Amino acid sequence: MDLSIHYTFLPHLDPDASLTFYRDTLGFEVRNDVGYDGMRWITVGPAGQSTSLVLHPPAADPGVTEEERRVITKMMAKGTYAGLTLATRDLDGVFARLEASGAEVVQEPTEQPYGVRDCAFRDPAGNLIRINELR
Repeated sequence: MDLSIHYTFLPHLDPDASLTFYRDTLGFEVRNDVGYDGMRWITVGPAGQSTSLVLHPPAADPGVTEEERRVITKMMAKGTYAGLTLATRDLDGVFARLEASGAEVVQEPTEQPYGVRDCAFRDPAGNLIRINELR
């Protein structure tokens, strides 16, 4: 089979804060920004790559109850609902840029016992963003 990851979804609570983080802090390009019924979906991705990330409101799914939305929002705030792992050849440089931006640091660059060097942040919605160092 010839498959590739086209896009994936990550929830946001504040589209403007998420846009600022992914566009201005991480340097992703904006590929789409759509509003509908008081909600907003923003598609971003690394320049030169076809994979995209769709930042979406957690309230968008009509099958999710109000109680489920409350639970999702609480889990997002703790960083336990959704996450994303990125990779870079310059982990220390990326870490310094994110730290200087005021992003919430979860873990400084660390050599993990399973052979990966990485760091971790939270995006404005609380989603955990891990960044692995490519070697």
